[in-house]
Amino acid sequence: MTLRVTLTLMTATLGAAALLAGPASAQTLKIALSAEPTAADPNYHKMTANDALSAHVYNSLVGRDADMKLVPSLATSWKIVDDTTWEFKLRNDVKFSNGKPFTSEDVLFTICRTLNNETNVSASYTDVTKRIADVQTPDAHTVIIKTMEPLPLLPAEMARSLPILWNGIVEHGKLVYEPKKGCGVTSPWPTVADFNSGKNAIGTGPYMLKSYVKGSGIELVRNENYWGPKPEWKEVKMIPVPNAGPRLTGLLSGDFDVIENPAARDLPRIKENPKFAFVATPSTRLIFLQPDIARNPSPQVKAANGANPLQDVRVRRAISMAIDRKTITSRIMDGMATPAYQYMPDGMFGALPKAPEVKYDPEGAKKLLAEAGYPNGFEMTISSTNDRYINDGQVSQAVAQYLSRVGIKTNVDAVTASIYFPKRAKREYSFSMGGWPSETGEASALFQLWVASLDAPASLGTSNYGGFSNADFDKVYLKGAATVDEAARKKLLEQATQIALDNVPLIPLHFESTSWAFRKDLAYEGRRDQYTLATSVTKAK
Repeated sequence: MTLRVTLTLMTATLGAAALLAGPASAQTLKIALSAEPTAADPNYHKMTANDALSAHVYNSLVGRDADMKLVPSLATSWKIVDDTTWEFKLRNDVKFSNGKPFTSEDVLFTICRTLNNETNVSASYTDVTKRIADVQTPDAHTVIIKTMEPLPLLPAEMARSLPILWNGIVEHGKLVYEPKKGCGVTSPWPTVADFNSGKNAIGTGPYMLKSYVKGSGIELVRNENYWGPKPEWKEVKMIPVPNAGPRLTGLLSGDFDVIENPAARDLPRIKENPKFAFVATPSTRLIFLQPDIARNPSPQVKAANGANPLQDVRVRRAISMAIDRKTITSRIMDGMATPAYQYMPDGMFGALPKAPEVKYDPEGAKKLLAEAGYPNGFEMTISSTNDRYINDGQVSQAVAQYLSRVGIKTNVDAVTASIYFPKRAKREYSFSMGGWPSETGEASALFQLWVASLDAPASLGTSNYGGFSNADFDKVYLKGAATVDEAARKKLLEQATQIALDNVPLIPLHFESTSWAFRKDLAYEGRRDQYTLATSVTKAK
């Protein structure tokens, strides 16, 4: 079939589907998700799809608006008492969806649960709570949190990673902050299954979980006890549709009211159709490649000398030079991404003011490979999701082609996220794709999880699957992360960024933009954190 014929048929489909589309239901909102949450447990797996679902059912102490600015949520205010002590004042008019009042004990219980959650993935949600030394609840609406070391970003961390649970989901005596002793809990801690079934899905958020069926969909109903503005939709149905084509077809046919991540190539046609609209919002999500640096040999790398070439920084630099980021962002991402030459978008806290462009230079890459002892290249596999990040499978294919051109024969293993993430957590990959949004607004969170040397008790390097370890980086980063003075912290984080770029623990590819398409009688407020929220969908004025 020729391109012309394909486009003609597609245009006809668009028109016919548009005619079939009826008016939006005033009570039920249907959303097609491009990436499915892996659980309904808000402490299970730190990933955007899961956190977006949690944001419907639960609230955190601190909230974020669409531009990621911190706003009051369950806490009306917060202040730093000294370098390691924060005080949060809580709302006194909040009830859980079962009618029980929200108090400071729920905050203490939630922090303890993250530290006693054996069913989570990669110690998700403990990156911050492991750094908490004490939690005091002097009254029902005050929480005092002491950290083991200065943690200037604690409010931002509370916003991104601590949905508050109801402490009544378990049996307990007096709750005290002694995580290793169970904090007073006397029954078994709840598992991910208890939340997926809906049994323990009790939050203070605008919606209640009606059902979660992995692979099929999620149903939410409005929480009539919600303390904030009531959402417009009485019921919400979220259906996972990994492929962009069926998502768009579903929108046009009236099966969905809103879809995540329509293909960028389809945006002009949506714009031209009077019955539909879209928004596109730049995000802070970095898409990167993570080489296995620690192991020799590495399971998915084959070199003539039997070694792991990825341990050589010259090889990692050669790989970075061999990838044409501009072509990937223009042709595969259809302009819905920005080439990345460092780990934060330009201008963000901790980013280099003028990061040099990594120019596409295949001949230079070949010379570096020869210099490193691999004039004939080597063979490896790139592993990625095919349903998590925008066009992730195609991006992996493109990277593989670029690397093969400089002599690195690269195979592609792109699988669904539910298979990929557990395997990556077990370090079964040698060269894998990752994505990370800067939810705190600065570089420290990415460095803490993905670049710092592994120190699980200190919650450092827990996503550092490549095993990178650099004492100079750790020294500068750790000092920066604990520095309260903003100017000094900024300088230290910039130094850490430079050290990381010099040593290439991660190969940055691009920063995603995120888009949503919807019926013209609706409006959607695009969010930089990439959350798809039913509460962000309103009737068009």
